[in-house]
Amino acid sequence: MATAITAPTYDPIPTATSLAEKYIAARQQALTAQNTAATATAKALTELNAALLAFQSSLGTLTGTGKAVFAQAASFGDATAGTATATAKAAAGSYSFFVKQLATASQVSFSGLREDSGVGGTLKVAMGGDPAFEIDLGAAAAGGSLTPRELAAAINAAEGNGGKVTASIVTTGGTAELVLTARDTGAAGAITLDTRGVTGTSSLAAANQDPDRARTLVKALDAEIRVGAENGTAITQASNTFTVIDGVSMTFTKAQASGAAPVTLTVAQDKDATTANVQAFADAFNKLKTTLNKLTDAGDLANGVAGGAFAHDSGVRALNERLTALLRPGAGDSLASYGIIATRTGTLEVDATRLLSQLALNPGGLDTLIGATAGSSAGGVAGGIDTYLKTWSNSVDGQIKVRREATTTQQAQLADRQVKLDQQYDSAYSRYLRQFTELQTMQGVMNHNVSLFDALFGSDKE
Repeated sequence: MATAITAPTYDPIPTATSLAEKYIAARQQALTAQNTAATATAKALTELNAALLAFQSSLGTLTGTGKAVFAQAASFGDATAGTATATAKAAAGSYSFFVKQLATASQVSFSGLREDSGVGGTLKVAMGGDPAFEIDLGAAAAGGSLTPRELAAAINAAEGNGGKVTASIVTTGGTAELVLTARDTGAAGAITLDTRGVTGTSSLAAANQDPDRARTLVKALDAEIRVGAENGTAITQASNTFTVIDGVSMTFTKAQASGAAPVTLTVAQDKDATTANVQAFADAFNKLKTTLNKLTDAGDLANGVAGGAFAHDSGVRALNERLTALLRPGAGDSLASYGIIATRTGTLEVDATRLLSQLALNPGGLDTLIGATAGSSAGGVAGGIDTYLKTWSNSVDGQIKVRREATTTQQAQLADRQVKLDQQYDSAYSRYLRQFTELQTMQGVMNHNVSLFDALFGSDKE
């Protein structure tokens, strides 16, 4: 009896799949590794760019134009007198002022208004005796009549008003009253109406000519303060906010009675704000430094700890080292002398006691050392760091942009190689599938022939 051909047998599909995968395995492994590395690089560049921009933004907030790390505060001896602020440029000391008069915004009213029919012409509004803007009452009374509310709306929307005067209607007991309020304080904002150009019967024109119906609710006044005492040098202006002391802004909220003691203003270092500013600088630096340390970490392959995405990137490692070096100016005071101390990992910590002690000796030294990032005063530690980091973060020609473009190009090339490798896999799979399908067919034919031989020559027949 003949034996059927049963081994080895091959299922064409899994066999072709396995052989095709083995055919491209080494190249696929290398391509996958390159893709993984490119993806990790792109992600790391995004993380690095975000960290650089965040730090530069923090530097701008702390040291930009008009900013200073050293902070001063200004306060009144009588807190009800008003509020005050001081910049680092303000000279520390005490100042005295007598507040004779506060500035007020003009407010006038016109009572007994009604809906007027056939009114037209031009209503003129003056402020401080000078023409401010005009209202075309004929256009406002497009329906043939003009209600008090339509009149107020026309005043508010008048060309040239721009919010200088706000009109509103107060209704009491069925009687309408037009109230006009100036936006700005000061005598130059005193509101008056010229109704001589109004035609037809106008209740507003009638009210404007009647002292009992045209009233001044709040008189427009300039603020007046006296330097030192009540009989000191007078300073008058339209606003209650004075900037007569360099670096100090004072806003008065209460006038004083004659004979009262002058208000005392004290300008002094704000220790809490200064310490907070220095800590903010250290925190911003530490956040960037921590990101760089992580991205350039060498790892520990022996213990299965992977390195950072830029562990073997000399450029990013140089950036990390350069950032630390820029904290050390070549001459003069150091950050450490102001209590801003570098740790073993390159981050910063703040010794508040040493900081305040050094500031007491040299109040302006810290801002000179840290410097600024913008304007004509750009320089110092902050200016040097910001200038260097821009070589990386600049959106036009910075290192990160260049590296991103290179990574994008690499990823596109890897994608093309993957397409070609997939085509090679498909070709190998088709070839193996055809071969093993033919082999399977041949085995079937041979087994069929064996069965025929068994039927013809089998030994079980007598």
